[in-house]
Amino acid sequence: MTHKLLVVDDEPILLKGLKYSLEQESYEIDTAEDGTDALAMALHNAYDLIILDLMLPGIDGLEVCKRLREKSMVPIIILTAKGEDTSKILGLEYGADDYLTKPFNILELKARIKAILRRVHINDNVSPSNVIKISGFTINTLGRKVNLGDMEINLTAKEFDLLLLLATNPGKVYSREELLEIIWGYEYFGDLRTVDVHVRRLREKIEKNSSQPEFILTKWGVGYYFRTK
Repeated sequence: MTHKLLVVDDEPILLKGLKYSLEQESYEIDTAEDGTDALAMALHNAYDLIILDLMLPGIDGLEVCKRLREKSMVPIIILTAKGEDTSKILGLEYGADDYLTKPFNILELKARIKAILRRVHINDNVSPSNVIKISGFTINTLGRKVNLGDMEINLTAKEFDLLLLLATNPGKVYSREELLEIIWGYEYFGDLRTVDVHVRRLREKIEKNSSQPEFILTKWGVGYYFRTK
């Protein structure tokens, strides 16, 4: 299966290099150099993953990410400049799945792409054994869909993976380091706040009151766990 990716960056040399390198992995690559074109392409094409620089002419990357999340759950890896900690966190808040800081190793980018695509691969041959029901949640592990009661909940790839891991191991406390290793699928050198941001976003989607969660709880000084009702 050939995966189709959109790579967005306003540096033509970097964009050309990324396109060439990723095509060597048999990915089909489209490119855009500004946010306006990137948003239009992302909304009118079916991409398996988007690599999105935040510093873009026209519409900036954060706004592109925010608008995309209103319409699509396509996985997004954002690219940020060194020292842009606020932008990284905002990108995650707006729904990005992961981030890399420039300059980055192309092998690391490829590893992250493969890890995300491996987790979001959709198999339409769904059988009852692929459906998990717990505490009012119905989790379709192949279709990667989640319902709470009769309400479908739209989750990003990482939010889905977090919920699936925690819900299928109720009561087990995972540290942030463990979650980075398990969910992100590679040795991770990033900010541990990445986990906190994803947990907060997940709570906002599944909890009645995210400040007083019923399902995903914090064990202070240790990590996070799922509590059954």
